[in-house]
Amino acid sequence: MPSDQPLAGRWALITGATAGIGAAFAGRLAADGWHLVLVARDGTRLAAQAAELTGRYGVETEIITADLSTDDGCAPVERRLAATPPVELLVNNAGISLNTPFLRSSAADEARLLRLNVHAVMRLTLAALHTMTERRTGAVINVSSVAGFGAIMPGSTYPASKAWVTNFSESVGQSARPFGVRVMALCPGYTRTEFHQRAGIDMSKTPEWMWLSAPAVVDEALRDLGKGKLVSVPSWKYKLAVAGLRHAPRRLLDLVARDTRGRIGRERG
Repeated sequence: MPSDQPLAGRWALITGATAGIGAAFAGRLAADGWHLVLVARDGTRLAAQAAELTGRYGVETEIITADLSTDDGCAPVERRLAATPPVELLVNNAGISLNTPFLRSSAADEARLLRLNVHAVMRLTLAALHTMTERRTGAVINVSSVAGFGAIMPGSTYPASKAWVTNFSESVGQSARPFGVRVMALCPGYTRTEFHQRAGIDMSKTPEWMWLSAPAVVDEALRDLGKGKLVSVPSWKYKLAVAGLRHAPRRLLDLVARDTRGRIGRERG
């Protein structure tokens, strides 16, 4: 997304748009004059969000109600990415975690996580890049996680899915760059959203200093995208954490690895 082109009046598509980082992207981009395609499962909430953003900022909005963990959910979003007016920025934000350790999980739950966190990201990125590379302009932000840099939450497959997102985005970003298109993995740490609550994960023991705000994450992501970075890690404290995860001996990581999230509800036996 060349920085010398005007941003106002261009179209962005955001998945998982009704809450957390997705909603923060929607608000920030609307304030900057972007028109928006908002994607989420809750049609009522989507419609209210679209009306609020149009009313406040005067931008155009479209909504797509879709469950991206299914082929039928991905298909209309892929069609919109191939249609006009062209989408200049795709934000793949939709994702889930599970509150059940892998040894007590089910194949259906794990498959749903992979279909949303991995498969949908691949499909929508591919659909976007087909048209962006032809036009030689555009950008994709794939929301990953600091958790993807190390297996430090025993029994959780969420970090593995995010490791794929980061690696995928770096690789594809290198191949798209000669066409004037940017692809970046956004890897935040703990962020104040509905994400953990929806997964049934108790975060009450997480220290306050570890939390980031969604608007701050979005601000840093857009700055890093403008700089052409392939990976964005918001906040100095998480940059340090990632350096540790990347370079610390594996034996040390194994010793300190623990699930700091805690869990609520019953685990399946």
